[in-house]
Amino acid sequence: MRSLLSLFLGALAAIGLIGCDAVNLKDLKPGVSTGFDVRDKLGKPGIEWRNDDGSVTWEYTRQPEGTECFMATIGPDNILKNLENVLTPQNFARVEAGWTKDQVRRLLGKPRSVQSFAMKKEEVWDWRLPPEFNAAVFFNIHFDMDGKVTGTSRSNEIRG
Repeated sequence: MRSLLSLFLGALAAIGLIGCDAVNLKDLKPGVSTGFDVRDKLGKPGIEWRNDDGSVTWEYTRQPEGTECFMATIGPDNILKNLENVLTPQNFARVEAGWTKDQVRRLLGKPRSVQSFAMKKEEVWDWRLPPEFNAAVFFNIHFDMDGKVTGTSRSNEIRG
């Protein structure tokens, strides 16, 4: 009974966080909102990248349990230029063999998990995607021992 209650309360908390994100994201308007507004609504970013044009991009991942990763680009004038979920089929298709881990992280944000397979001499990063029917869905990127992309895949985890 106690584990059922824990599961129920965990689900309620997850729904609450999703609701907060929706409200906070709706309040942020490119061209109007400032970097201060972004931090007030979304908190401290997981990582920050400096861009050649003087802007900065902040990562707000919802992994490991969420299915989104938001990148907020703030101009040199401290105005929000862009706010987007980067976990999209279009971005997954951009990943090419030979890319470095840094290039992948910059495009898709922090992965849900990183697994090493010594026998295959491979490391696999994955990102949780929206579920389909009764399965959890993951996008995977495979790296060789030099940290270069060798390919991508998709996997499902059937829920019992």
